[in-house]
Amino acid sequence: MVQGQAQSIEKRLEERVYLSMLYDFYGALLKENNRRIFEAYIQEDYSISEIAEEMEISRQAVHDAVKRITKQLKGYEEKLGLLERFEQQRGEMRRLHECLQEMSISEDDPRGQEIFRILTEIIEN
Repeated sequence: MVQGQAQSIEKRLEERVYLSMLYDFYGALLKENNRRIFEAYIQEDYSISEIAEEMEISRQAVHDAVKRITKQLKGYEEKLGLLERFEQQRGEMRRLHECLQEMSISEDDPRGQEIFRILTEIIEN
């Protein structure tokens, strides 16, 4: 049972991270009120009850809004694919970084330093 609970928690955490990333890409497309609800729920980790109380709406309204916004963000990603493309490019940059290291391009060489600095910046951001 403990292993099942751990997997469930991990799955919920992965979903929250995914939704947070979707929000980073598509949040500006949402209405202001929906952005506030979603930010409170996903990024600030407020409960549905806390959001409802703060916004003076019902818990059901918050629950429905979160579900609707989640569906909307996933729909944007399905149509536009910006997050998927970003993750692919990030993976390619990691591979490029590894290839350069395997080619013994020294980070002591000023050109090598610049190349590795640029790749590291791209990968981490």
